[in-house]
Amino acid sequence: MPLRDVPKIPASQITDETVYRQRRDLLRALALAPAMGLSGCAEAEPPAPPKTVLTPAQARSGFRTSEELTKLADITSYNNFYEFGTGKTDPSNAAKTLKTRPWSVSVGGECAKPGRIALDDLLKGPAPEERIYRLRCVEGWSMVIPWLGVPLAEVLKKFQPTSKARYVAFTTLADPAQMPGIRYRSINWPYREGLRIDEAMHPLTLLATGLYGKPLPQQNGAPLRLVVPWKYGFKSIKSIVAINFVEKMPETAWHDL
Repeated sequence: MPLRDVPKIPASQITDETVYRQRRDLLRALALAPAMGLSGCAEAEPPAPPKTVLTPAQARSGFRTSEELTKLADITSYNNFYEFGTGKTDPSNAAKTLKTRPWSVSVGGECAKPGRIALDDLLKGPAPEERIYRLRCVEGWSMVIPWLGVPLAEVLKKFQPTSKARYVAFTTLADPAQMPGIRYRSINWPYREGLRIDEAMHPLTLLATGLYGKPLPQQNGAPLRLVVPWKYGFKSIKSIVAINFVEKMPETAWHDL
């Protein structure tokens, strides 16, 4: 359901931040985005992950790309986060008071060891990886963003999904006291998304905790969001509070419309 009167960000505005002129290894996300059949904002059929399967070590080292980064000011001021409103500047204005500590994510469903992901424990683990991906929106705009995070597969494996876990369902926080957009029933809240288990376990799929070397801003999905570089942005669910391994394709917010 594209928004009305959405301006496109011209390529001329996609430039480096000064601190990132000396780039580290990059991942070529642009070449990993297959064509999708869409009805509104919903995928008719989830596309397959990139056919070139990378090991975690390969994903960590990445590839070189000449794509320039979108400015931090643009990344943090032009957002889709309907829990805070449908305007592009609504999230940056309304999400400032979102409480992101303490924060944990429940993990359950078809797994041998259900439990929780505590944000503080996750941040105390191995140093986050930098992944530079192009975030694409069905509305026709995109941004090249230097994310920080951990491969989602490394997190999910700890809960030992069973052979029945064919899909992974994700749920966003839904708190009307903090999220004014929830007062309007534009979506059947909470926001939900899903991936096939192979997509969730793909080494390019990232559980993001930051961008541009800093913790995620609230308007960009703090404190934990998904980043799936070969899918449109609405699949990269924000402010995650629940993850469930399921046998059947999960219902998603856009499919319910």
